[in-house]
Amino acid sequence: MGASISNVSNNVVANGEGKSYGGALVVLTSLFFMWGFITCMNDILIPFLKKVFELGYFQAMLVQFSFFGAYFIGSLVYFLISIKSGDPISRIGYKNGLLLGLVISAIACLMFYPAAVLKIYGLFLTALFVLGLGFTLLQIAANPYVAILGSPETASSRLNLSQAFNSFGTTIAPIIGGFLVFHYFATWGEPLTNAIGEVITTDGGMPISANGVKLPYLLFAAVFVVLAVIIKITKLPRFTNEEEISADAGALKYRHLVLGMIAIFMYVGGEVSIGSVLIIYMKEMVGYPEMEAKSFLAFYWGGAMIGRFLGAVSMSQMKGELKKLLLMFGISVATFFVIYFAVYVESTDGFALERVLPFVIFMVINLIAFQFGKSMPARTLMIFAIIVIAMLITTLLTSGMVAIWVVLGIGLFNSIMWSNIFTLAIKDLGKYTSQGSSLLVMSILGGALIPLIQGGLADVIGLHSSFFVPIFCYLYLAYYGWKGHEVKKLS
Repeated sequence: MGASISNVSNNVVANGEGKSYGGALVVLTSLFFMWGFITCMNDILIPFLKKVFELGYFQAMLVQFSFFGAYFIGSLVYFLISIKSGDPISRIGYKNGLLLGLVISAIACLMFYPAAVLKIYGLFLTALFVLGLGFTLLQIAANPYVAILGSPETASSRLNLSQAFNSFGTTIAPIIGGFLVFHYFATWGEPLTNAIGEVITTDGGMPISANGVKLPYLLFAAVFVVLAVIIKITKLPRFTNEEEISADAGALKYRHLVLGMIAIFMYVGGEVSIGSVLIIYMKEMVGYPEMEAKSFLAFYWGGAMIGRFLGAVSMSQMKGELKKLLLMFGISVATFFVIYFAVYVESTDGFALERVLPFVIFMVINLIAFQFGKSMPARTLMIFAIIVIAMLITTLLTSGMVAIWVVLGIGLFNSIMWSNIFTLAIKDLGKYTSQGSSLLVMSILGGALIPLIQGGLADVIGLHSSFFVPIFCYLYLAYYGWKGHEVKKLS
């Protein structure tokens, strides 16, 4: 069998470049933050484009289909190349893989400008597809890179920490992105009109301008260019693999990876499907307009940030359970108020703390669930998946703010799923680690298909009733945490 993750980690140190990983983790974490921010901007784009192009739920979900479908296509191409010529990342290096991903992402953001000027939905979808291709390369390179930068025992902890900053991006994206798209830049330029010449407005009555999407994505393109320059001039640790680069599909011989691919498909599909419809769901259930709903959406994605910071502590090698619990409690409180403060400052008429206190109930449940997880990635994954299933059943059986808050609380329990699934799935893959990573990233296709399925059903049975779809996703995740993660090589 090839070199294990621990062997790879040791090789980093042996090269004399990996004795301190702090700087490398900071640079990589900035990437996690940025692609989290841009990914969550899709939740803002969906209601915007739904209004501008007068779309049904199914048509609106083509946004996620185009974006996450690119992950599948990009990863499939990567996998086929690795079969024919050997793993590309092993050949060009993680740094070059990151740079190429950033350049493609910047080009994709620039494509939003002509799409908005010409007002062609297909061009928006094309830009999102290209953006997904850029993020595919970033995901393939960055996730295993973080995993190998240190002890394999704390790989889940490091990935949870990096993913926490990814969630910080998804948390502030609804706040900042919603403000830019539906408020600030919406007032710049001529208002958009529909097919019969009527001015298109937000739910609050404000006219919508094409600049609402043109200018934010120009800013995002500039940020990606700056990040590329920073990474280019930064000396990142390099790992070497003592084994030859194999041109085969060896990663597929591992049962826990194959089942992990399905788990990533289900996790991303469930999380994205829920987040994609939340703004529309809040309007349907309690009548909130976009500018108000996006403030609550910040708590769905912010919950993932809270949970990932807690996961970084819970699955670390910190000594003393009481010390660990107190630190997790402090982090929960601090990050909750960071989210609330961001929402309050951005709100034009203030945002009363009492409105979000129900979220605290789910934070307490989250802390208790971590204790039952006992710092074990698989056990924690299973427990969190079971809790989410119970929450989805609750939202189906209730209405009003109860149904809303139960769904918003799911973000807390989605938190550790990506990191735990990823590290469980690439365990003991050795020289096939990067190939396995590409297969896992390919499975992000779930974010394209599951929302499309829920959107199509929502057109038929109603949005509220369509929330039964993600339940099937989390049932599988409970199984993977229970038995599916066990390392086994297929005959």
